[in-house]
Amino acid sequence: MAITDEKVTAEKLAKYFDVTDQALKKVKLTKQGKIDWEKAAEDFLDMAQRYFDDAHHFAKQGNIVTAFAALNYAHGWLDAGARLGLFDVDGDNRLFTVDKEYVESLTKIK
Repeated sequence: MAITDEKVTAEKLAKYFDVTDQALKKVKLTKQGKIDWEKAAEDFLDMAQRYFDDAHHFAKQGNIVTAFAALNYAHGWLDAGARLGLFDVDGDNRLFTVDKEYVESLTKIK
């Protein structure tokens, strides 16, 4: 694998800060509704796999920074799915931002 001279520049970092800032400001909490949990889980897993595959593609091209970003997106989809309870990760708090107590708290009816 030939590594290109791709760098995280101040400009690239500023761009991603701006995009994420805009996204954070746009997000609104939705009211509880009906969700097809299996379809949502399949979608999250598909997105994670696609970003993981993209990361391999970018790494083979030598675009290490872009590969690293794609890996973070892939893991973000997996972690979000675990936090939502779409994936059973057995409370693995090494790979995900969950633990058994958190998972149990999701299943309590209020």
